[in-house]
Amino acid sequence: MMRDKRKPELLVPAASLEVLRTAVIFGADAVYIGGEAFGLRAKAKNFSMEEMAEGIAFAHERGVRVYVTANILAHNYDLEGAEKYFYELKELRPDALIIADPGMFSLARKICPEIDIHISTQANNTNYLTYCFWYEQGAKRVVSARELSLKEIREIRERIPDDMEIESFVHGAMCISYSGRCLLSNYFTGRDANRGACTHPCRWKYALVEETRPGEYLPVFENDRGTFLFNSKDLNMIEHIPELVDAGIDSFKIEGRMKTALYAAAAARTYRRAIDDYFCSEETYRENMEWYRAQIAKCTYRKFTTGFYFGKADENTQIYDESTYVKESIYLGTVSALVVEREKNGEAGELDSGWQTHMCARIEQRNKFSVGDEIEIMKPDGRDIPVRVLAMYDENGMPVESCPHPKQIIDVKLSEEAAVGDILRVEK
Repeated sequence: MMRDKRKPELLVPAASLEVLRTAVIFGADAVYIGGEAFGLRAKAKNFSMEEMAEGIAFAHERGVRVYVTANILAHNYDLEGAEKYFYELKELRPDALIIADPGMFSLARKICPEIDIHISTQANNTNYLTYCFWYEQGAKRVVSARELSLKEIREIRERIPDDMEIESFVHGAMCISYSGRCLLSNYFTGRDANRGACTHPCRWKYALVEETRPGEYLPVFENDRGTFLFNSKDLNMIEHIPELVDAGIDSFKIEGRMKTALYAAAAARTYRRAIDDYFCSEETYRENMEWYRAQIAKCTYRKFTTGFYFGKADENTQIYDESTYVKESIYLGTVSALVVEREKNGEAGELDSGWQTHMCARIEQRNKFSVGDEIEIMKPDGRDIPVRVLAMYDENGMPVESCPHPKQIIDVKLSEEAAVGDILRVEK
């Protein structure tokens, strides 16, 4: 018998401490992060042990859980380092470890049995007996393979213990290979996707070459941007919260551990509101659908699909003929502090009776913008406030007209006051 409907956890990725803070502030129930080794996103910035400790403390103070990925498919030479890593994690006490490899699982169970283990999608979790197997080994949660339909997940839910949790991806990039087990990166570059070093060759352009005509490239299907044999659309289930809940999924997982704070904020805020609205009433959820669609479109994304959830072959097919990202908003920075800047006759300096003071939002700039630009304050509560950039000051308090250098610390005077944690963005 199916359980009563339970409100699902919203699980958001974090590539860095900045993104973790953003995900927490913008509505995540839990975040998942990677350390500097043993996860499947080696190209992400990832967390040092010190950053991980700070991130876990920040999240726990706000009632948000933190899960740490250790989901490589390990070789013999990985195991000694993994053992040391698990002892370090034991001291940090994340809420769970995400693991795919049985050897890594056994190490984690031995070293830190007090920390929950979630079985990664990399473990190819496609049937209820697999779920029951991992439950018997002591796993608390299994992440469903992306190849499963909602019908299959519903059947798994009916056949596993009531206290075992199902986690499923609801948004973000899809992988062309079965449950992410890809050899293309290793073959082309020597970098193993199954050990965290994927170079994403599925996004490259390809053509056919006939054996007797070397150098003559024959497109399989081509548009003006090239031919893309292996590309996948991005998953987007924002319009299908009721079906996901009905299937018995306990955790809604957002993909994107290499994405920006703007992506984390937009995805977290939109799915947070959609989930809350649905559990208020389905009517409210339906009434706000246009807002969800508009907001989720402000993430950087490829064209959207519902993946395999409604079957393996329909008009929402996963594959398509180009890999161009759609970017409707540009991330400018996250407000880290509110500071007072002083100005006299257009120049900064010491305070006296002729000087003016301004409250400014301090950011680490991620894209160039200028004085006079119309931008937007994105707030965790769902509001987007149009503002004008009135003035900008560099790290020395000197007024500047623009911020052309990435990661500049800039104090921005806006026509409306921002708050710490707000995102500044601009429509493309």
